[in-house]
Amino acid sequence: MSADRLSVYEAIRLRRDVRAEFTGAPVDEDTLWRILDAAHRAPSVGNSQPWDFVVVRDPVTLRRFADHVAGKRVEFRDALPPERAATFEPIKIEGIVESGTGIVVGYDHDRGGPQVLGRATVPETGVYSAVLAIQNLWLAATAEGVGVGWVSFYDPEFLAELVGLPTGIRPIAWLCVGPVREFQTVPDLERFGWRTGRPLSEAVHRETFGETGFNAEPSTTNARVVPPPRT
Repeated sequence: MSADRLSVYEAIRLRRDVRAEFTGAPVDEDTLWRILDAAHRAPSVGNSQPWDFVVVRDPVTLRRFADHVAGKRVEFRDALPPERAATFEPIKIEGIVESGTGIVVGYDHDRGGPQVLGRATVPETGVYSAVLAIQNLWLAATAEGVGVGWVSFYDPEFLAELVGLPTGIRPIAWLCVGPVREFQTVPDLERFGWRTGRPLSEAVHRETFGETGFNAEPSTTNARVVPPPRT
């Protein structure tokens, strides 16, 4: 392991949903494979590994998906109240073309057979497993100085047809993946005034919901800040 790699805590703090910071250079094949390997090592219910990863780099496909997403963005904006539409307007929601690489994460509910250990009473654990793979991918990418942007303004049927997903495999995410100039220190939705985060102390409960028992959050002021390694 390279000494200049980020710790997992540093990668978690540095990770951002990247939109406008892609350099335009493609992520190299070795780095891409390491990132996908990290995703494939995610935990999964019943060891079913219900994910598939479609790597998209064809400029025509990237542009087709970007145009589709742009249309969905307009639909969302037009459905907002005027004041929220004004806040939303400057927010960039994707970096599909700029990143140069898309990774479509698919979910196969039938992977692992009809008796998936641990999924009998909570069927959603299969989707949760695919999302854990995305989180692994995202943190590994951050440690490599590679940005990831999760695009969710699309019709699933359009995306499935665009990348040729077989019947039964559901698209979970389009991830824009590529080297970045920087990682923003403040998430875009906070910077543009859409929504701020809430403190950890409001999210942690003791024994029953609503009982916090915490007076202060752990300090993160001494965390080492490391610039993303260049690829």
